[in-house]
Amino acid sequence: MKYQSQKVALAYFACALVLFAAQVTFGLVLGYIYVAPNFLAELLPFNIARMVHTNALIVWLLLGFFGAAYYLIPEESERELHSPKLAYLQLILLMVGASAAVLTYLFNAFEGNFLLGKEGREFLEQPLWVKLGIVVAALIFLYNFTMTVLKGRKTVITNVLLMGLGGIALFFLFSLYNPSNLTVDKMYWWYVVHIWVEGVWELVMASVLAFMMLKLTGVDREVVEKWLYVIVALALFTGLLGTGHHYYWIGTPGYWQWIGSIFSALEILPFFAMVLFTFVMVWKGRREHPNKAALLWALGCSVLAFFGAGVWGFMHTLAPMNYYTHGTQVTAAHGHLAFFGAYVSLNLAIISYAMPNLLGRAPYNQVLNMVSFWLMASGMAFMTFTLTFAGVVQTHLQRVNGEGFMEVQDQLGLFYWMRFGSGVVVVIGALLFIFAMFAPRREIIDAGSAVPAE
Repeated sequence: MKYQSQKVALAYFACALVLFAAQVTFGLVLGYIYVAPNFLAELLPFNIARMVHTNALIVWLLLGFFGAAYYLIPEESERELHSPKLAYLQLILLMVGASAAVLTYLFNAFEGNFLLGKEGREFLEQPLWVKLGIVVAALIFLYNFTMTVLKGRKTVITNVLLMGLGGIALFFLFSLYNPSNLTVDKMYWWYVVHIWVEGVWELVMASVLAFMMLKLTGVDREVVEKWLYVIVALALFTGLLGTGHHYYWIGTPGYWQWIGSIFSALEILPFFAMVLFTFVMVWKGRREHPNKAALLWALGCSVLAFFGAGVWGFMHTLAPMNYYTHGTQVTAAHGHLAFFGAYVSLNLAIISYAMPNLLGRAPYNQVLNMVSFWLMASGMAFMTFTLTFAGVVQTHLQRVNGEGFMEVQDQLGLFYWMRFGSGVVVVIGALLFIFAMFAPRREIIDAGSAVPAE
């Protein structure tokens, strides 16, 4: 660790991993409810468990992004962070808001209260006061980030990262506006939900991967930056107008079917470019970096993102196909692999790289770390396939043959059991990753020196 202020990232990563464990645990509970619908029906209704699952996902990913930023900014800017105290204050605000939101969901507190109660918009259920706290936290981050960069070296990586995280803050403001017109509401709702994950989050992904490629492969910065420009251009060009693939059936003008179909079909390009980028950098690299686990997660991130967000997204993004598949388990298959590949794997990659440096150790427990990768990646891949087959069956029986929703669900039980089994594997992998990060290896003492045991 070159700069003392990088220690801020350790607190962010630790909090992120706690929420990661909570998120996958609630996901496993939801998977079991699919096969045993009365499980925890009164204590923890499905809709509440789902709120916690999705909100924990979003918050821990954001904490990972902020932690990654606070780790790489000092190295890229070649100076200490402007204010570590502000960074810790930001973390406190985010964790207090996340905890309060979860308690509000679980106990249905302040129901119907404009300021304190949960809202009814999916993924944006946070009480208004929590959203305002998130805005304050985002402003603190942008100030801290900008002041650090202005006083130090400016690089393409920091510029793209600032654009991505600034975009996250900007588009989150649309969550504060809840129009009475349902069509307008959904249009603005997708500004947050879509432009985050298929627009500005991709900029964060590209910049963090670029930083890791610099550190892990030793490729010249100029080469990395050229690739980064191409990826950013593709992400913004396709992602912004690609929002239109959510506008097909919500009451918007018909031209959105053409715009959404064309540009969302092109959204596969930035993810394919990231696959080429990471593998070309490793191929060109002249450095044999000892942290193999971090490199595995970085390569896995680009590949799984390409399939989850790119290929599986393309499978049902065109309007004639989406007419039948939207809202089915095909959507769930795409969502799970896309989030895991693009953003979960990204956070676990930068954590795998940064944590040994932050804890003052050589890369450790790498075998366990890499085992956790294969467990989570294979479990998520199997889950994606089972949900895809379930979605195809559901689409045919429900949307084509016209059978009732619950009648069709009864015929998908085998797929849901397989999905639950794959969820167990993912949770085991997640817990193994956390253990590998925090549990030090035994050391062998030889001739007065401590040698880490493999």
